Amino acid sequence: MTAPSRPSGLRDPQTYLRNNREMWRQWTPLKAASAQYDLAGFRAGGCRMRALECAEVGEVRGRSLLHLQCHVGLDTLSWARLGARVTGVDFCAEGVATARSLAADVAPSAVFVEADVLDLPSHLDGVFDIVYTSHGVLGWLPDLRRWAEVVAHFTAPGGFLYVFESHPAAWMLDNKVEHPELKLRYSYFGEPEPLAFEYRSPIAVPDAELPGVEYAWGHSLGDVVSALAAAGLRVEFLHEWPFVAWRMLPFMPQDQDGWWRLPDGLPPLPLSFSLRATKPST
Repeated sequence: MTAPSRPSGLRDPQTYLRNNREMWRQWTPLKAASAQYDLAGFRAGGCRMRALECAEVGEVRGRSLLHLQCHVGLDTLSWARLGARVTGVDFCAEGVATARSLAADVAPSAVFVEADVLDLPSHLDGVFDIVYTSHGVLGWLPDLRRWAEVVAHFTAPGGFLYVFESHPAAWMLDNKVEHPELKLRYSYFGEPEPLAFEYRSPIAVPDAELPGVEYAWGHSLGDVVSALAAAGLRVEFLHEWPFVAWRMLPFMPQDQDGWWRLPDGLPPLPLSFSLRATKPST
């Protein structure tokens, strides 16, 4: 990945979203065939839910769960294996097709919808006991206020949203430093214009030669909480964690639970957060 640049001139966010969708259209087949995704292993009985997420979400058996920005459905179908009645949503047709193919072998009752999350009420009916989103997806959204409104729309009274996401403070760090050193590179606060990140290949397939540009918007932790509060959701907890779900920095070691952490000798920093917000019953 090369250093990010800020696009010149304020543009319609849909311009950037169309670009991102095209990048994912090209990359999804490569990622789905990669060892990192291991779709064959997942079909054979895998589950990607970590113990921490399961403990914070609680029992899902028999409950309806909506997974926003689900990509190829691995996490969605992991919740199905734990007993939830699942619906996954993604804006990439190739990702949704892969998820449906997996579901045919893993959880035939699972539903996958191709739609932009911010326009989801035009494509999906009903409400859900749990709305779930996780691991590096909020940066793809230009409008968190609209996202929170969509979340509230689909959360049943008494139901809740659960988010497990990379921490905005972690996104300030320079991810090109190869040795164990923490350097600030990016702003904590988002701007209307996204950053443009140039990639030579998908992270899951580093040997591929399929360049792409990803546009991503920064959102502070205050942005997330304030958007949910404005949508009428009540935050039950906000936990900050010194680990993250993927190798965010090149010198990070992986622990026995599959999380990536800063190496010994560096001060612990918040690398991810989990949040649960409830929709009042009345």
